Amino acid sequence: MLAMTACGGGNNASSSAGGDGAVTIRFSWWGNTDRAKITNKAVKAFEAANPTIKVKTDSVDFNSYFDRLATSVAAGDEPDVITMGGAYPSEYASRGALLDLKTVSKELDLSVLDKLALSNGTFEGKQYGVPTGVNTFGLVANPAIFKAAGVALPDDNTWTWGDFERIATQISAKSPKGTFGAEDPTGSDMLDLYAKQNTGLGLYTKDGKIAIQPKTVENWWTMTSRMAGHGTPSASQTSELAGQPAPEQTLMGQGHSAMKFAWSNLLPDFDKASGTSLVMLRAPGETSAKGPGMWLQASQLYTISARSKHAEAAAKLVNFLVTSPTAADIIGADRGIPANAALRKHLETKLDASQKVEYAYIDRISKLISGDFVIGPKGSTQTPIILTRLNDAVLFGKMKPAEAATRFVTEINAAIS
Repeated sequence: MLAMTACGGGNNASSSAGGDGAVTIRFSWWGNTDRAKITNKAVKAFEAANPTIKVKTDSVDFNSYFDRLATSVAAGDEPDVITMGGAYPSEYASRGALLDLKTVSKELDLSVLDKLALSNGTFEGKQYGVPTGVNTFGLVANPAIFKAAGVALPDDNTWTWGDFERIATQISAKSPKGTFGAEDPTGSDMLDLYAKQNTGLGLYTKDGKIAIQPKTVENWWTMTSRMAGHGTPSASQTSELAGQPAPEQTLMGQGHSAMKFAWSNLLPDFDKASGTSLVMLRAPGETSAKGPGMWLQASQLYTISARSKHAEAAAKLVNFLVTSPTAADIIGADRGIPANAALRKHLETKLDASQKVEYAYIDRISKLISGDFVIGPKGSTQTPIILTRLNDAVLFGKMKPAEAATRFVTEINAAIS
């Protein structure tokens, strides 16, 4: 489907012009109903400020979003403004599906955004994506569950993966049935972090090759399979939870997990879902000899279809979302802490308790990391799919960690070659 994106000839039906001179564009994103509510409110504010532009919005859950996007791109019917994340921007940009934003520089002011965040949307020297905000991958913790189990919160400046396993197992043993020390931590972002701690390189090299070694993945799965049913849920429950990405559907969101690795911008959602005050901790092992594995990243990216008939109108919408104080007041840190310094300052006096924790955490982590971040190459969007399948095989005892690790590296190599 993606291979067809460069062949459309500009017949995209995603936008239209009315007889009154107004144009209509489409804007898509993923997320829950709360995100949809505030995003639609921001869009209404944009339309009020730009009466000749109408915006049709569309959102679905994360698991369905990129499948739907691939289908619409293949049909030449993709939205004008497309929210992206992870390796997807480079994947679509490499196939000619995204607009070089230099062509709409009059409508879109990128000079006010942090350069580090902007680099997440730059591929082969061209700017294809605009960061919605910045966040980091770390550990969400529920102090109430720690306290009820009689286990102290770890010193996240010194703790190790051995400490993580021990603490998770202790909490599971001392908690009511159905409450666990941690949710299964396996994920592509997690392996990226773990590999960087252990070897100095994450999943991929800067020139688009695989960097992670089978031994690193084997060590990871040896630990997580040992924890299954003890410090973390059983294999069957972990498999079920893998298809429930919304915060309120996770054990953390339901108040049944003491620890969960997640993106920092999700902290307010976990707070709300769990009904308690949560905290963010550095990942275990951050003081390893190879250096920290954590990084700051654009939480999401706004991109524009290369086939949009109204690219200037689409650029005006993106510009409004990332530079307008009005939009910032509505969206807050839902899509990460703003990459616009002026908007960060604008919001600081209006944060609720959970957002203050998130802001403080980002500020702290930014002083403890190297700043290096490697975006996955073309084909790397298959990594989470491959990893989930092999993780199930390991946890259900159908495959040994060493065999699964070799298969993982082999299959990722095939996907990105």
